[in-house]
This record gives sequence, C-alpha cells and structure tokens, in this order.
Amino acid sequence: MGALDGRVAIITGAGRGLGREHALLFASEGARVVVNDLGGDMHGEGGDPSAAMEVVEEIRASGGDAVVNGENVADWNGAQRLIQQAIDTFGELHVLVNNAGILRDRVIINMTEAEWDAVIGVHLKGHFAPTHHAAVYWREQSKAGKDVRASIIHTTSTSGLFANPGQANYDSAKSGIATLSQVCAKELVRYGVRSNAIAPGARTRLTEATPGLGDAVKAPDEGFDVWHPGNVSPFVAYLATEGCAITGECFMVQGGKVQRAQSWKGAETIERNERWTVEDLAKEAGKLAAPKA
Repeated sequence: MGALDGRVAIITGAGRGLGREHALLFASEGARVVVNDLGGDMHGEGGDPSAAMEVVEEIRASGGDAVVNGENVADWNGAQRLIQQAIDTFGELHVLVNNAGILRDRVIINMTEAEWDAVIGVHLKGHFAPTHHAAVYWREQSKAGKDVRASIIHTTSTSGLFANPGQANYDSAKSGIATLSQVCAKELVRYGVRSNAIAPGARTRLTEATPGLGDAVKAPDEGFDVWHPGNVSPFVAYLATEGCAITGECFMVQGGKVQRAQSWKGAETIERNERWTVEDLAKEAGKLAAPKA
C-alpha cells in the first residue's frame, strides 16, 4: 500500500528538477499523476514536451499511471483545461502541486517590464490560475455532499521569504505565493481543502543559475547529497496524503531538514495616546530599528 493510493495529483513544471522528482515519488506511492510541463527553458522560452513525456514513460514503465499535459499554467483557460484533464482522465482530483517557474534575474535598475511580467506571470499567476479552477471543482464536490480531502502544495522560495538582491521579480512572486497559500488555507477549509507552501533547497536549473549558488549546489563526490531535488519530494508527498492535518503553513525543506517558517509578526513598538508629530518621531522612531547583532 502506498501513502497516496487512490489519490489523483497534478504536478506543474514536472518535466525536470523538483517537479520530476515529485511526480516519480507520487506515482511510486500509488498516486495517478498529471505531469504538466510547457517544456520551456529556465527563462520560459520555447516549448518541448519531451521531458514531460519521458517522466510519464518512466512512471508507466514502473507500473504507475500518468498522463502528459503541456498547458501554460499562467494562461487562464489553459489552467482550466489542466484541471479538467485530470478529472476527465482519472475521474477526480485530490492534489495540486504548483511548482512551475522561470528565472529572469536582473537588478532593479536594469530589469525590463517584460522580465518583470514574465516571472510574475509564470510564478504568481501560474500558481493562482490552477488553484482557482481546482478550488471551483472542490467547492462543487463539497456542495454535492462529497467528503473532500484535498491538498494544495505551493512552491515558494527562501529568496522570496528573506529577499535576494538581483531577483526582485522572482522574490516578489515567491513572497506572494507564500501569502496566497495562507489565504487558500483560510478560504478553502470549508470545502475540505488544505493549503501549504514549501521553500525548497535543491539543485535545479534555477538554483544553478542563481548568483552565488552555482558552485554551492554541486553534487558531492561522496556522502549525502543535501542539494538533490529528490530530498524535497517526500515532504511534499506527506502534505498530499489524505490524513495529513497540516494547513496554512510554510516549510523550508532541504536535504534531511524540514523547518517551519514563521510569517510576518509584530516586533518593536512605540505608542502614545495622541497623534505623533514628525519632530517627536525623529526622537523616538530609532527604537523601532531591529536590535543589532
């Protein structure tokens, strides 16, 4: 018996990297998988379905059940077709793993509007559009009296949580995804849907191209490869299981480590029972600065 027996899962960006590892593990745990990948390069250019087809063939060769989907998740109607394909092919849908993404790194003063729009589109809209259409389906199922036990796993990034210079578009999208996941958890709980986000630490086309990470993520000559993308997949699969009760959280996952990330919270405060003046704030606002290490 697999941990995901009977579950139908869509995994976006599943032709390579993290998505590929997720798809293979999900299938090995008994899930029927829709392997979505537009087939573009890490900048979002081009389109080649061969990588996704290879993942599906590998799953089928191992006795699993999977189909290819080549829709653009940032396209509203394409995202709807993606959700519908899972339902038409397998009769239902239980899990959505939003994983697709691209990079177009540039410092703010050099970044173009097109570079901003492309990354925000693929990451943020590419998470929202499939989520919207899946949520509509699950709401209909819930209202029809079905016992929905669905799960959405979103992919954020430590760059989005902690800000990485040179990636304003990527970081902004990833921060938005972490918040979107929390909104999903609060809005969709009434329909039996859980939502969580992961910030993976893994060797992918994106991390290999990130300034300062290229050498760090290389596989070691021996010993545990903490950057292997397959290390992240078991926790994603756990969040997708029917019995998992976790929702509304964000986790940093790398190697053998899983750490919950805290959301924004209040810190230093100044307060009085009347409106502040600029002069008085100039005297007191220094107390709002974070303590120096």
